[in-house]
Formats: sequence, structure tokens, C-alpha cells
Amino acid sequence: MSSKQYDVLVIGAGASGLMTAYMAAQRGRRVVVVEKANKVGKKILMSGGGKCNFTNLYVEPENFISHNPHFVISALTRYTNWDFIGMVCEYGIEYEERKHGQLFTLNGAKEILAMLLSECDKTGLVDIKTSCEVKAVNAVDNQGFQVATSLGYFEVESVVVASGGLSIPTLGGSGIGYEIAKQFGHYIYPTRAGLVPFTFSDNFKEVTTRLSGNAVEANLSNELNSFTEALLFTHRGLSGPSSLQLSNYWDVGQSFKVDFLPSVDLFDFFKSRKQSQPKVLLRTLLTEYLPKSVVLELQNLIWTEVAETSIGNISDDKLEQIAKRLHSFEVKPSGTEGYRTAEVTLGGVDTTEVSSKTMESKKQKGLFFVGEILDVTGHLGGFNFQWAWSSAHAASEYV
Repeated sequence: MSSKQYDVLVIGAGASGLMTAYMAAQRGRRVVVVEKANKVGKKILMSGGGKCNFTNLYVEPENFISHNPHFVISALTRYTNWDFIGMVCEYGIEYEERKHGQLFTLNGAKEILAMLLSECDKTGLVDIKTSCEVKAVNAVDNQGFQVATSLGYFEVESVVVASGGLSIPTLGGSGIGYEIAKQFGHYIYPTRAGLVPFTFSDNFKEVTTRLSGNAVEANLSNELNSFTEALLFTHRGLSGPSSLQLSNYWDVGQSFKVDFLPSVDLFDFFKSRKQSQPKVLLRTLLTEYLPKSVVLELQNLIWTEVAETSIGNISDDKLEQIAKRLHSFEVKPSGTEGYRTAEVTLGGVDTTEVSSKTMESKKQKGLFFVGEILDVTGHLGGFNFQWAWSSAHAASEYV
């Protein structure tokens, strides 16, 4: 096909790009998708540990972070989680519900990617070009765009930026989308790694290294939010769902609190055991709830001076103090693992300059932004995929 034979050029063959392509093609639009990487859908394939947490049963605007929180409502309402679940069912893709309403494929993320590619194929109007890098996007006298790529020039009416964010650069994430947005006068909120593990450089790092591989159900909180989910100790610091969730609400220099036993009132527990088992040590009691190695590290950090004192001989005041520390243990990360392991990019194209109905730029006719490039970040649990599907659907009706 020569460059003249396409109506729409989509930058990026990830979740939002492929979704936009096939839905636009269903309207009769001829679409070319250009992908910098050598394969399509790399991030889809590795998501959810290869099982692809493709959406969530409970999608609310509150599950998304944006400087303009109302922006997501229109797209999420017009293409819902149930719409996508319906397509997954039509394709006979088996899935399971995990906690917090998360939906994962049973047989791997490749089925979701195959479904999107099959939908593109069915239209007969989508061409996908891999190892194709965008060099420049130029508007042509309100007659569309000329896009220069490593595989030649394309002249199209609409350009859809679905290039994702900066997370996991090894999978093809790059800053091209932000450069294009800036070129057309868009403001970009500063970007940083989101849904990413915390790292430490103080003595707490030695603790996490020794505990590496242990997981506990904990509550992580700061002034902005709190999450009760699994907390995983790693060689570098803290990971697991609770850490990833809170990382979206954390900035360098800030500390946060860890409640190691959110489901137990520890002071009450200590007082009752002081009556019934006065000769027992605190660490013995706590191994009812926490792994022994975790209890020993916490003992060194919190109650080392009464470590060998039986509970009957510890004052109520001291027990209350220990309980409080276990419920609100303060830690101060030195940073995060950064884009290398981040699942998403926070920040991005200012959504006040984009139509919430069509995803079209308010500054340049025919230029659209979908998915992660926008200043919209979902919580962990399938919400970023749902934003990809919903924003793509919104744009596909207008490109």
C-alpha cells in the first residue's frame, strides 16, 4: 500500500493502539499501526506475570489518578469492563477472578493479544508494521498529517498516539508520544514511575534483604491513601501489591507507615494473653500471625529491650507502645526501582487539553491520545488495561 491508502496512523501496537485500530477499521477506516519494537503487544504478554489482568469487576473513576479526575468518566461509561469481558467470552477465553475483582486469563496473555490481532485481521483494513520508528509528525494545512518513519512516509487524516509511557523501556516504551504532544503545544505533567517497588539505603535495607522472599498481609498508608494487600520483602526493599499501589501516591523524601497486623487489635490481644499465658514471650505470641523470621526482625527493631521478658512482666504501657509501633511502623524509602520495573507511568499529557468524549487534541485537529500517554493512571488490578480499552473505543469512533 502506498502512503495515500491509509486514513489513520496509530503509533504503538500495544493494548490501546490495537484496540483503536480494529474499532476504527470496523467503521471502514483504513489503518496503519506502526510499532517501534520487533513484535507487537510485548507489554500485554508480560502483564500479570504472563496471565494478563485484563480488567476488573469493579471499575470506578476513583480507581484512577489524574490532575483532572472527571476526565475518565465519559470513556469508562461508554465502553465498560463488561463490554470487554463480553468480547473475551465470545472468544472463549477462560479467565478467573482473583481478589479485589481482578480478572486474569487462565491460559496466558497471548490469548488476549491473539484476540485483538484477530479483530484487526477480520476487518481487512488494518496493516501492522513492526520495527518501524516514527521520526516526525507534521500537520499539513488542516488536511491531515505527513508522518516520517524508518519505513518511509505516510499521509493520513488522523494520528493516534498510543505509544504508552516510559515504563519498562526494554519492551519498547519511549518518550516519542510526549515529544509529539509538546510539538503541538500540549502541556505534559512531569512523569515518574508508578506501580513500582520501593528501595531503601538505610539500615532497613539490611532488614528487607534478610527477609527477602517473605510476604505478609499489611496495610501501607500515608496522608494520601492506604492499601491493605500483600507486602513482599525483596533484596532491594519492599514490593508486592500494597507497595506498588502506594508508590503511585509517594514522592522522594516522604515516609509512610506499615501496619503489620491490620486485622488484629494488638493491644487487646497482648492484654488478653497477659492474663491467659503470662509466661509466654511476645515473639512466640506473634508467630501465630507472622512468619518467625519477620517477627525476629521486628523484635530487633521495636522491643529488643524486653525481648526475653515474659508478657506477664511487661507493663501495659509498654505493651501499648509496642502494639502502636507494629500498627504504624514508619519507613522512609530512598527511592523506587524506577521505570525498569514500573508497570505504569504517572503524569503525561494534560487531559484538560484533550476531549474526554473523543480523545482528540483541543490544539490540533485529527491528533488523538489514548492509553498511558495521557495523565491517567489506574490502580493495580486491571484498571490500566480498562483505561486502554475505554479510551481506545472513544477515539475509534472519531478518527
